Amino acid sequence: MTVARTICLGFLAVIVVGTILLMMPFSTTDGKWNDLIVALFTSTSAVCVTGLSVVDPGTYFSFWGQLFIALLAQVGGLGYMTTTTFLILLIGRKFDMRQKIAIQQALDRPGMSGSAQVIRSIIATTLIFEITGVFLLLPAFVPDHGWSQGLWLAIFHSINAWNNAGFSLFKDNLIGYQSSFLVVFTITSLIIFGGIGYQVILEMYIWLRNRFLKKTNNVGFTLDFKVATSTTLILLVFGTIAFFCIELRNQQTFGSLNLRDQLLVAWFQSVTPRTAGFNTIDIGKMTTAGLFIMIALMFIGASPGGTGGGMKTTTLRVLTSCTKTILQGKEEVLLYERKIAVSLILKAVGVLVGSIVTVILSTILIALTDPQLDFIQILFEVVSAFATVGLSTGITASISTAAKIILIATMYIGRVGVLLLMSALLGDPRPTRIHYPEENLLVG
Repeated sequence: MTVARTICLGFLAVIVVGTILLMMPFSTTDGKWNDLIVALFTSTSAVCVTGLSVVDPGTYFSFWGQLFIALLAQVGGLGYMTTTTFLILLIGRKFDMRQKIAIQQALDRPGMSGSAQVIRSIIATTLIFEITGVFLLLPAFVPDHGWSQGLWLAIFHSINAWNNAGFSLFKDNLIGYQSSFLVVFTITSLIIFGGIGYQVILEMYIWLRNRFLKKTNNVGFTLDFKVATSTTLILLVFGTIAFFCIELRNQQTFGSLNLRDQLLVAWFQSVTPRTAGFNTIDIGKMTTAGLFIMIALMFIGASPGGTGGGMKTTTLRVLTSCTKTILQGKEEVLLYERKIAVSLILKAVGVLVGSIVTVILSTILIALTDPQLDFIQILFEVVSAFATVGLSTGITASISTAAKIILIATMYIGRVGVLLLMSALLGDPRPTRIHYPEENLLVG
């Protein structure tokens, strides 16, 4: 039982438990036993923090069903190893070297020291942001739905936004609040900070604290921080401008809105493909160009160490830096005057190839099971599932059972990661002293 297998089987165990809970009669509004596929799809989507749903969570599930979805999204966002380690700390037990290695791999940390402190800081950060989100959403939801329902709506959407899950209890998702600056600002802020990574938030907090206390020994930002923040900012600005320009004349999305609301909608649609899944317009009525840009943003995804999925921003920067190095005729890949190790470059290439292969295979299989669907709809749904986004053009509920099972597998692969899953299947690599001769090969 390797660490990779422990993590993969842990996620499977949580999905199974969630499926059983969502199948119970008290989880549905009609009080009947839930359908197995519906329960399995919803549980997988919640644990994998995706947000895709074959039913309307707000009307199909009871309060208990909605609570289970929120809890599953919370566990999925924190990660299996983070959640189990936190429970171990709560009961006062110490964890051994194996668990420290598992935490290191699950959080992609450089070392094993201070694992307990890292887990505590992650839990504290999560609670601070989610509680803040609840208080900010209350003024928007309470006047429309009353205190009890408004409070529950604020809690549910805050949890889902921070964990980049994308489940909404409104039939039209957040379209009804597309012009609310408070809702748009709160949800997008939770999505961005939840997906940018705990390490980045910690570095930002330390920097702000030192500036506030006027300490002279400010520590420089790490390469992870620089790459994650700069890439995220570039993608957010690019997405906002692209959606605004492309959908401006589309009367079914942006065209009927005033300039203020158009900018809010463009900003929200630029943020939500970062694996969140909320939407303030009808995604199915977007232009083909707009859908394709959203597919690209979904495929890139969030940053490592956060609650989002996708190929990750750091992978994109490493690959683009490799391309830049080749075009300049250099032999060393540099990022912010730092040399990138060959092992990281190989890992980035592996993530890219594995992600593309998964998306292609899933798209082909669903095209075979549901030939009546358009290609762009299938591709959009598959990338949304793999990148754990949750956005849909509106076909999720109508696809065949076989296609739903394919999406379930795709969501699971996207959440645990292609490389981690392959490591779990193949086992840990064995060291070897055999070295082969080098030879040239025509490429490109």
